[in-house]
Amino acid sequence: MNPRKEHVVTKYYKMPEDEKFILESGVKLPELKIAYETYGELNKEKTNAVLICHALSGDAHASGYHSEAKKPGWWDPMIGPGKAFDTDKYFVICSNVIGGCKGSSGPNSINPDTGKPYGLSFPIVSIRDMANAQKKLIDFFGIEKLLSICGGSMGGMQALQMTLDYSENVISCIPIATAHKHSAQQIAFDEVGRQAIMADPAWNGGDYYNSEHPVRGLAVARMVGHVTYMSDESMNQKFGRMLKKKKLGYEFSTEFEVEGYLRYRGDNFVKRFDANSYLYMTKAMDYFDLQKDKKLAHVFKDLKARFLVIAFSSDWLYPPSQSKDIVRALKMNGIDVTYCEISSNHGHDAFLLEFDEETKLIKHFLQKTFKKAAGK
Repeated sequence: MNPRKEHVVTKYYKMPEDEKFILESGVKLPELKIAYETYGELNKEKTNAVLICHALSGDAHASGYHSEAKKPGWWDPMIGPGKAFDTDKYFVICSNVIGGCKGSSGPNSINPDTGKPYGLSFPIVSIRDMANAQKKLIDFFGIEKLLSICGGSMGGMQALQMTLDYSENVISCIPIATAHKHSAQQIAFDEVGRQAIMADPAWNGGDYYNSEHPVRGLAVARMVGHVTYMSDESMNQKFGRMLKKKKLGYEFSTEFEVEGYLRYRGDNFVKRFDANSYLYMTKAMDYFDLQKDKKLAHVFKDLKARFLVIAFSSDWLYPPSQSKDIVRALKMNGIDVTYCEISSNHGHDAFLLEFDEETKLIKHFLQKTFKKAAGK
């Protein structure tokens, strides 16, 4: 038995009732609950903490095994003894975002006023709200400064937002395969996914928790999303025009291997994810815009954190050009930033697959950051 199975558990933080959590929209969240996991030990000085922020389909379970889990956490090759986020050195935290569906406050949570799931009565949340909620968790641990905050895709947005909003509390930032705002194309793909969910008759305006769930709509949303996560090259290498049978059947069935793969991904996704959370989280990404009416360089003015920005050559959902925009703005402010573009044919999914390259970059960056923070 893997000894880590006994030690990896999901825990929960609940904000004290006398505190208020006001969302960016101005709406007060009645209660705040955050599901989280930790790996490694927090040192006495509380100077070795690293926050990992998950992407759209992720959750707090980033590494190791639960007693009942058949699969390890979503970034297990990166978190653990001797790995990129070395748990012999660092105290690693990962929490489920608010608006999610894996234990943190979200549309599938119980509304204390009604005793029923919120559904669409749960207020809209933003990336900033996600960052603010995670700051509550960091404060709960008594951590004054995070050694680093890291995330890919939507997680990278959280990392950027938190580094900006809490600049005095973040020593370094590692945004991976992300952007400082969504483009029209990125918003468009999210909208197609949302419309697929809302077009499912079972969605019922978001009130489906005691009846049939909108699994068909959510599966289609996942299928569309998964196409954007891969690259043309990786899809051709993996599937090409391979057929599931020896010859075409001249019918509307699953005939190509790539069709079967997408249906498989969609069918599996609906077993572990909530359709309403998909709506909330994609909307949060679409709202995200660090720049707004300012020049991007002005946004990063006076920032003190060190940055390691990572992009992937074949990522067409969050192309390297978007990461370079961030790097350029950081450099214009004289900020310590390293940019690395990893050659990969895996598309956007590369941040969940290119472990060797990411490990080399991140391990060195964290070691240097820790020594610099300690004055060595």
